[in-house]
Amino acid sequence: MTKATIAALQIGSDPAGKSASLEKLLSHESDIAGAELDLLVLPEALLGGYPKGSDFGTRLGYRLPEGREHFSRYYDNAVDLDGPEIAALAGLARRCGSMIVAGVIERGGNSLYCTAVFLTPDDGLVAKHRKLMPTGTERLVWGLGDGSTMPVLETPFGRVGAAICWENHMPLFRTAMYAKGVDIWCAPTVDHRDVWRSSMRHIAHEGRCFLVSACQYQPSPAALGTKADGWDDDRDLIAGGSMIAGPLGDVIAGPMDPGEGLVTSEIDTAELAKARYDFDVVGHYSRPDVFQLNVDETARAGVHFGTQATEGSDRQGD
Repeated sequence: MTKATIAALQIGSDPAGKSASLEKLLSHESDIAGAELDLLVLPEALLGGYPKGSDFGTRLGYRLPEGREHFSRYYDNAVDLDGPEIAALAGLARRCGSMIVAGVIERGGNSLYCTAVFLTPDDGLVAKHRKLMPTGTERLVWGLGDGSTMPVLETPFGRVGAAICWENHMPLFRTAMYAKGVDIWCAPTVDHRDVWRSSMRHIAHEGRCFLVSACQYQPSPAALGTKADGWDDDRDLIAGGSMIAGPLGDVIAGPMDPGEGLVTSEIDTAELAKARYDFDVVGHYSRPDVFQLNVDETARAGVHFGTQATEGSDRQGD
């Protein structure tokens, strides 16, 4: 099976929290099921929220008490991978018969991570990717991922991987994903700018892969009843622009105007061999005699517990 129907759902987090965001997502179920999708990509931080414009009370050298309160609320709104929100996503995947790649804010102990979760109709949650490098002040609230969560998954219609928002701009990360043979590149994001869409076309062209960019849509601060310093109250906070690109960099669906809805395309991954005929960035168009990339996929836990057996310690009397 090389033909598939893939889509991005352009939708925004609900300011009321993860339960309301999940309810909003599920309100699109009939459209998702009706599209008979093989793959659905959801935006960055859809469950858990992208707190655009927030500073969490941080000043150089100190933090304000109200910022700690804000972080506490944000932490409470994050999701556990064994929690009910992920179970609900798994149920949606099962009912619609679609693989889902979704952006969530993941609780990992007392830290938060911007994560893409991979769910299949048969097995539910099968993998995750934690954003390797949060951008700018995202580092106030999100931890860094490591090389142990960089999956490229085999599916009946091709190999699927994900890069979240600006880590798409990391050339060495892209090279590692290309080397894993990604056929369908998922890009959950909150970047709605025209230059972002140019980057998406470039990555599809560079990697000779299909690419799905799923961006949140958030209306203006005035419509949301919020404030964002330095932002026009009547300007959309996150304006969407979700799109799908083909392996020669052409836009095959979208970009979508501000608002909610599906951007859908039928693809055939058998076409990728034709696209890679004259450019395989990690194959015949690489120069391993000049350039090499080493990728460490070790999980980097801060604390390790264990015992080291002494040779012969199982002998009587030891």
